Amino acid sequence: MYISILLLLLNVGLVWDTTPAESTVYHQVKALPGDGIYSVLRRYELDQHSCNFTKFYTLNKLKRNAQLRVGRTYKLPILIYNFNGRTIRSSIGINDWDLAVRIQRYNERMAENLLRADSYKESRKLWVPFHELNCPSSDMDVPPPVDDNPEEVVSTGNRKFPIFGDKYAYTPLRSNKLKGKVYYVVSGHGGPDPGAMGKRGAYTLCEDEYAYDVALRLCRHLVAHGATAYMVNRDPDDGIREEKFLICDYDEVLWGDIKMMRQQKARLFQRSNAVNELYQKHKLQGVNDQRMIIIHVDSRSRGERTDLYFYHQAENQESKKLAQALYRSMKRNYRKYQANRGYNGKVSSRDLHMLRESLPSTVYIELANIRNTFDQQRIVIPKNRQYLADWLFEGLLE
Repeated sequence: MYISILLLLLNVGLVWDTTPAESTVYHQVKALPGDGIYSVLRRYELDQHSCNFTKFYTLNKLKRNAQLRVGRTYKLPILIYNFNGRTIRSSIGINDWDLAVRIQRYNERMAENLLRADSYKESRKLWVPFHELNCPSSDMDVPPPVDDNPEEVVSTGNRKFPIFGDKYAYTPLRSNKLKGKVYYVVSGHGGPDPGAMGKRGAYTLCEDEYAYDVALRLCRHLVAHGATAYMVNRDPDDGIREEKFLICDYDEVLWGDIKMMRQQKARLFQRSNAVNELYQKHKLQGVNDQRMIIIHVDSRSRGERTDLYFYHQAENQESKKLAQALYRSMKRNYRKYQANRGYNGKVSSRDLHMLRESLPSTVYIELANIRNTFDQQRIVIPKNRQYLADWLFEGLLE
């Protein structure tokens, strides 16, 4: 009799201590504009464990690489337990002191980052990341991504970004200098519009191809130093290329696999709207340091040589400072490597759609005159395209 009562009490105690809250087993959130599965899990520090992604798909009955719908509620792999007011270990039925400390600190960080409204001690609701109880070893050493698309980031892991092409997909994390900063890298034209065109011998040079290659190289630098970086214009099969003459094609799309419209005005609004949605999403997350770099190649009379021109937003001092920093970096490196040549780049404001309609602090760059024989060498020679990306990145680090 006494033994039966004792066993009953022990069983009741176990249920009370280890069962998640009755109201909801998993924490739920609504998807924000621009959210992908990776970005949502990263926001809640769940992105370093592949089991969290698997659990997310299972909880929400989604296929792998599915897109999230704005405003829809999704369950996260965060179990919610009743906190008994004494200890975390007794609340969830564990003996591991280090695990309990990790869970405590996780809950504190979520409160500090305003991702939960109150502390677990006040609400008596304890958040426990799924991986802590099921797969505690990190197996996805992935930085803030060049792409929130799970198809490109989540499934590959190991710091591989297919957008850069097979040769450059693996991108080591060299530092965290830019951690917490968001960059939008936009190469000019693309899709139905190749932009300015030049001739070099029997070859046709298309602006969008050369601007895209420099943009990819710059974006890879940003990712390598811990930034969240978006390639807004995207080509499904052209990564970083080492050829002099880049084939002109028309298969570029916008972020989110959006097909570019033929009308120029509509296409520009597609581009600025895509950036602004991402900007607002990150702003809601508390990210204030957001910048956009737009890369073009100019077209002027064949006999006119130009150095890089930097255009900034007229009423935005941060945009102006950024343009000046990029200009200084370019001028400094020209002095260092081409001392006899001099440098005649310019910084000014200009009333262009992407400067006027975009929310991030933005700089619009013209790399060269695509019709000038000497300027063409700046973009045709692959090593020079890398120098352009390197020196622009140096300016961003300022």
